[in-house]
Amino acid sequence: MIFGIRAVIEAIEAGKDIDKVLVKRELSGELFMELQQILREREIPMQRVPLERIDRITHKNHQGVIAFTSAVTYQQLEHIIPLLYEQGKIPLLLLLDGLTDVRNFGAIARTCEVAGVDAIVIPARGSVSVNADAVKTSAGALHSIPVCREQSLKEAIIFLKNSGVKVVAATEKAAAFYTESDLTVPVAIVMGAEDSGVATDHLRVSDELVKIPQFGTIQSLNVSVAAGVLIYEAVRQRGVNH
Repeated sequence: MIFGIRAVIEAIEAGKDIDKVLVKRELSGELFMELQQILREREIPMQRVPLERIDRITHKNHQGVIAFTSAVTYQQLEHIIPLLYEQGKIPLLLLLDGLTDVRNFGAIARTCEVAGVDAIVIPARGSVSVNADAVKTSAGALHSIPVCREQSLKEAIIFLKNSGVKVVAATEKAAAFYTESDLTVPVAIVMGAEDSGVATDHLRVSDELVKIPQFGTIQSLNVSVAAGVLIYEAVRQRGVNH
């Protein structure tokens, strides 16, 4: 964590990867306006919070501002896709829509790394981030697999589709089973949060909706397990040497 307005500005300008910034609700002034402008330009999430929340995190002279540094360097999706094509790969990506459980995120990242997934995409807001707990749960996999943090997951899906990547969303609302989808082509799999699933807007712009058959009384699989099922179906279809 980095405390203080000037310290946070200097860290950003020095190239530090910032995950998010907490700012006291009542904070104002010229220096804060400068910070706000930099955060907007760099597309770094900023959250207004009560002073009590910041005081619970630290008793240091924070000046109403705390920045959380990222455990990894986030990549840009628009750079990843052309590079994969240049390398002769058939892209396989995973998009996480609204996932907030750090342990699930770490477990998913571990599966992705082992299965050869090319990148994980998360939204900048309302989502997990790559913190120390996530890296630990992933057994270090988050240091190996690219993570892209996008301002709009919907726009990311549209970009992928325009780049020749088929977007397949997992949802219990689907009519088709996941084994019926052709995953040998460039594919991005979208997984939603366990409580709300993939957002309706994202389902609408996806190419295909698929579901995993369920025979028990519990309504859904753990999202990390479900992600593993779909990822390894892609591996199976593509062959071991995909």
